[in-house]
Amino acid sequence: LSHTYFFLAILCLSFMKKALKFAGKWYRVGVAYDSPSFVPFRSKIKASMGTIAPLPNGNANLTMWEATPFGCVSKKYQYERASVPGQFTYFSARHNMVKDITVVETNYTDYAMVLKHKVFNREYTQAALYGETRSQMRLNMQKFKTFALSRGLPRESIVIPPPAGEARGNTPPFIHIVYTHLRAC
Repeated sequence: LSHTYFFLAILCLSFMKKALKFAGKWYRVGVAYDSPSFVPFRSKIKASMGTIAPLPNGNANLTMWEATPFGCVSKKYQYERASVPGQFTYFSARHNMVKDITVVETNYTDYAMVLKHKVFNREYTQAALYGETRSQMRLNMQKFKTFALSRGLPRESIVIPPPAGEARGNTPPFIHIVYTHLRAC
């Protein structure tokens, strides 16, 4: 019996260690969505930033910031872990429903590919690519495009969004834009 508790403790510590690797800032640098209404708006999509805060119980809090024509908008989500590692559910206030999200592939430090699923008037799938910086993402962007196509998402729905504005100085453009908009929030 003590071996079982020891194994469970090691398993929990291993999971928490991985969850802690996800903590911090992540940038959404790729998105693909199978909603027919998405394609006409793809040119309006801008890169966004979020912070992930893992909780001791395996859940996580996510705060996302997006630059919109109306200014900086922040949204908060509480991800509840499912019984399968890497799977979570969260409540979408926009759609007034619970959605599924799965971390499909990650190295915990540079990139993560996630898949969101919901059933509304039909089934919808969204794939997203997150990275800690935009400059490291070239190889992962190609991997993301291949992944999105393999999930049946149309090529025209795959977007690698540009930064939210113009950069100044020596700051990498993507980072500068996000921080500029965050100060406005």
